[in-house]
Amino acid sequence: MVKPESVQAPSFAALVQAFFAEHLQQQRAMSPRTVAAYRDAFVLFLDFAQARLHKQPTAIRLEEITPALILAFLDHLERERGNTVRSRNARLAALRAFLKFAGRRDVSALHAVEQSLGVPMKRFERQMLGFLSREEVLAIISEPDDSWTSQRDHLLLRMLYNTGARVSEIIGVTLADVVLDGAACVHLHGKGRKQRTVPLWRSTVRQIRAWLRFNPQLQPTSPLLPNRDGQAMTRGNVTQRLALAVKAATAAQPQLATRRISPHIIRHTTAMHLLQAGVDISVIALWLGHESPTTTHQYVEADLAMKEQALGRLQEPDAAIRRYKAPDSLIEFLKTL
Repeated sequence: MVKPESVQAPSFAALVQAFFAEHLQQQRAMSPRTVAAYRDAFVLFLDFAQARLHKQPTAIRLEEITPALILAFLDHLERERGNTVRSRNARLAALRAFLKFAGRRDVSALHAVEQSLGVPMKRFERQMLGFLSREEVLAIISEPDDSWTSQRDHLLLRMLYNTGARVSEIIGVTLADVVLDGAACVHLHGKGRKQRTVPLWRSTVRQIRAWLRFNPQLQPTSPLLPNRDGQAMTRGNVTQRLALAVKAATAAQPQLATRRISPHIIRHTTAMHLLQAGVDISVIALWLGHESPTTTHQYVEADLAMKEQALGRLQEPDAAIRRYKAPDSLIEFLKTL
C-alpha cells in the first residue's frame, strides 16, 4: 500500500495573499472600501508583529498569531495610536475574518487559531447622538450668494439635510443619479455596494436646476458637486466647507460656536426631524440605509421630547403614595439594635 504524501501547509504570506485576492475579492465580492479597511488593519498588525516577534512578515508562522500578540496589538492601538474602541473592534474583526479563513486552509494550526478567535470584542458606552434644531440647520444652510462656491456649498448642505446621506454617498452622486422630472429623487450608492433611492424636496429640485444652469458643462457621469478641478469633493472638502458654514451661522445661532458639528451630525439631524414629524422608524431605517433596526432605535433613545410626550400619555396615579409608619414598639426595637 502506497502511503499518501503529506500536504505541506501554506505559508502565512500565502494565506494573507489568498485571503485578500481570493476570499475577499472573488469569493465574497467585498466592496473596495471593505477590502481597503481590512488591508489597513493588516498593515498596522504586521508592522506591530514584526517589531514584537523580530521577524519579517513573510517569515511569520500562523501559530505565532497568539491571543497575547493580538491583545498587545489592540492595546497598542488604543494607548499609543489613540484609536477609539470602535476602531479597535474593527481591526479585530478583520483579524478574526482572516483567522477563520486561515484555519480552514491550515488544519495543523487550527488549535492556535481557535485560541486566537477567543479574543473578545471590547464593550463600550454608546454616546448619546447629537443633532441640530430646525433653526440651527436652516442657519447653517443659509441662502447662497452669486459665487460658484457659495452655490455649490448651499446645494451640498441642502442635499445632506434632505437625504440624510453619508458623506461618501453625497460626494459620489453624479448627474445620472439625479431624477428631476416626475417623482424627483436621487440614487445613493451606500456601504457594501447597497443602493437606495431618496425623494427630493421641490426646493432642492429648484436648487439643482439652478446649479445645472450655472454649470452647463457637467455631463451625466460628472459629479453633481465637484471641486474647482471638476473632480468629486473629498471628505476633507465637505468637512471644511461645513465648518465655514457653521462659523457664518453663529451670527444667527451663537450656541453653534460651542458645538462640534460634523457632516454626520447633519445625518443624525435628518433622522431626528423625520422621527419628530411622525415618520415610522422602519421607514427612517430604509431612508438612512441602516442594515439593523437597532441602529435606528438610537434616535428614539436620544429624543427627550418624545419620551416626555410618551410619559404624558401615561395616566398618573390619583392617590398619593403613603409612606409606611411603623408601630411605636417596632421603632423602639429598631432603636435598640
